[in-house]
Amino acid sequence: MTRIIPDWLEVEPEIRRALDGGAPVVALESTVLTHGLPRPINLELARRMEGEVRRAGALPATAAVLHGKLRLGLKPEELQALAMQEGTLKVSLRDLGAARVSGASGGTTVAATMYLAQAAGVQVFATGGIGGVHRGGTGDVSADLPALAEMQVAVVCAGAKAILDLPRTLEWLETAGIPVIGLGTDEFPAFYSRESGLAVSARAEDAAGAALLLRQHWDLGLPGGILVCVPCPADEAVEPQAIARALEQAEREAGQAGVRGSRLTPYLLARIVELTEGQALRANLALLQQNARAAAEIAVALA
Repeated sequence: MTRIIPDWLEVEPEIRRALDGGAPVVALESTVLTHGLPRPINLELARRMEGEVRRAGALPATAAVLHGKLRLGLKPEELQALAMQEGTLKVSLRDLGAARVSGASGGTTVAATMYLAQAAGVQVFATGGIGGVHRGGTGDVSADLPALAEMQVAVVCAGAKAILDLPRTLEWLETAGIPVIGLGTDEFPAFYSRESGLAVSARAEDAAGAALLLRQHWDLGLPGGILVCVPCPADEAVEPQAIARALEQAEREAGQAGVRGSRLTPYLLARIVELTEGQALRANLALLQQNARAAAEIAVALA
């Protein structure tokens, strides 16, 4: 069956053929390449994630904006150019139109990647951690959460980013009716750490079980996406207490330096890596690869 894809979205021919044939495809975001990891680690990680998806039997479809064009699926040379380019944009939902007008290149966030994936008919998307409700009284809520409430895409992640208010993030997800599935766990992962002390809404033992839950939810005609949470690999996970200490110090330093707004999240994440002597970075790389593999297995089970 030929899938109708909007003309504003350019899909790689290999991905388009897979979608037309009902073959499994996994969307991947690109802000982790443009803004989340240092070079050249970002490019190595991008290649490994795509490789994990292929080895599990699915096709990777990295989303991005290249010279004002909204893309799903990148050629190897395009992936390299995006990862190594300086000054790329961080493109969320609100920025997609402006990026087209400006002709700029940039990495798509979780929310923007979900939008492109849904437009192409891709049901499964792998990332590291989602955005959520920020700590303190700022009232800051990531655009990832409303996107999850509206778009029928399963997001495979290691929970929400560790710098966020995890209890309030889970409350937001519950209010929006978004299932939070633990893959092999009853506990909501805390990104770098396996434990948060918070419960998921349902548990799946394996990819087939997760795919069954996705199917049942969407067959009911319920709106919105689904969160599938995979704990960080045990051999690379960081103790929650170590992350809490690092985050407390990073927040204090950010306040003293006047770091706020859009600069705060990358600042805190970078300082956590420094304060944990690279442990947090190793955990991040490990969970990203694991999530790509898990998402591919779920996509294969769905197909």
